[in-house]
Amino acid sequence: MALIANRNEATAWQKKYDTQAPRVGDPAPDFELSDANGENPVRLSDFKGEKPVALIFGSFT
Repeated sequence: MALIANRNEATAWQKKYDTQAPRVGDPAPDFELSDANGENPVRLSDFKGEKPVALIFGSFT
């Protein structure tokens, strides 16, 4: 598996392998996740019209 080093390479990979993914400039698709306690569902659309939302993914263990 090759390392993608920059945005141009990532965009080229996306065009070839992930045709259903949003493109740069597209609105983010709506989705739902549980809150930090894993209890209450939160949808991205709940924040529409509010301040920007930052999503951070990773292992925090």
